[in-house]
Amino acid sequence: MTNPLARIESHPHEAKRLIGINYDQFLALVSLAEKRHREKQAEIEKNKVRIIAKGGGRKPEMSPKEGICLCLVYIRQKPIFEILGLLFDISKTKANDAFNYWVDILREILPASQIEEASVDSQKYQELQQMLSEYELIVDSAEQATARPVDYQEQKRYYSGKKKMHTLKNQFIVLPGGEDIVDICVGMLGKTSDINLFRVFRDTRNKFADSQRFIGDKAYIGDDAITTPHKKRKNTEISEFQKQENKQLSSRRIAVEHMICRVKIFRVASEKFRLARHRYSQVILAVCGLIRLRLNRLVSLTINT
Repeated sequence: MTNPLARIESHPHEAKRLIGINYDQFLALVSLAEKRHREKQAEIEKNKVRIIAKGGGRKPEMSPKEGICLCLVYIRQKPIFEILGLLFDISKTKANDAFNYWVDILREILPASQIEEASVDSQKYQELQQMLSEYELIVDSAEQATARPVDYQEQKRYYSGKKKMHTLKNQFIVLPGGEDIVDICVGMLGKTSDINLFRVFRDTRNKFADSQRFIGDKAYIGDDAITTPHKKRKNTEISEFQKQENKQLSSRRIAVEHMICRVKIFRVASEKFRLARHRYSQVILAVCGLIRLRLNRLVSLTINT
């Protein structure tokens, strides 16, 4: 069975299909992840009480490059861990451990949104808020199926009447044209309505300027900050002018649908989520970081495609 890393090294043009990013982006990601890996290992070494001499003990079965490739294969293809272990010639337990270790590193080095990336510097954050206020940002949400909770009360909290299943809901806010992810809210209860998700998320975090405007679909009707389509009332028809306005609004709003589609290219973000629920936010935010890497939107990691 061919090792996925050997495959993309011998056929670089297949990297995007197998791991979700092109080969040059993969190499740049490996370089950044290895640096963070060395930092984490140095921190562990500093606090370790040694029993054997440094350099002794069992050698790691996987190189950092293989570990990162394993993590990306799972995120993109979502095989079971038995198959993932066979692909990389390790046990399913070690495959699971490797995935969890490297997805945490990806999460640390790949900001999931513009706001997260700018939040480390107050001046850059204020500049970003000012820049964003010049646009009408596009907002929409997407649901992902999850395992049904055992407890009945928990089942009711996660049950989505729209999807007729138990789901987790994510809200995306993107730039016009879908050029980048501005902000994302991950892992909310499936029964939460879109407009309530927007209000709670926006008002509690205060991430946008008061003058910020948004574009949304009919699920957001009722919020003054969001431009929404005209809705046909019972036993009435909307005018031709209103239909034309709806069409123009839809042509602008479609960008957020395209962004959600890019996220769902990674099967871990589109198929039923079967990992532990407390890992959901970490994994989906790592996927968003990979999307921004694909779009060359990361300030710390810019690749020419």
